[in-house]
Amino acid sequence: MPTDHGDVQVLIVDDQAAYRRAARSVVELTPGFVVAGEAHTGEAAVDTTRENMPDLVLMDVHLPGIDGLEACRRILAASDGKRPVIFLLSTYDAAEYMEEPTECGAAAYLTKSEFGSERLATAWATAIASA
Repeated sequence: MPTDHGDVQVLIVDDQAAYRRAARSVVELTPGFVVAGEAHTGEAAVDTTRENMPDLVLMDVHLPGIDGLEACRRILAASDGKRPVIFLLSTYDAAEYMEEPTECGAAAYLTKSEFGSERLATAWATAIASA
């Protein structure tokens, strides 16, 4: 799923600018990954994904407007051909959700506290291997 030049194109979606900056740093420090864009709402994530067609979307669960779970569903439903891999991120443990986050089609759920270069690369490798 990476582009022809081998880099994984990443869209960062979070309503907090500070976390988008932190996630950008993680992506930029991870070999083989580049930031393709940013969005701060679920609706903007859907639109930006359609326009930029990233390989990977890092999606916060709690967003203004539609949440990350619904944005994930819409992105995957609208994908004709190339489907991005979506990782949901939140400060909450997955067990705290009534609905399992991966039921919306996300490849992984990561807590923001465990998100780093190694975790990003490992989650990506796992998602690609199971695709």
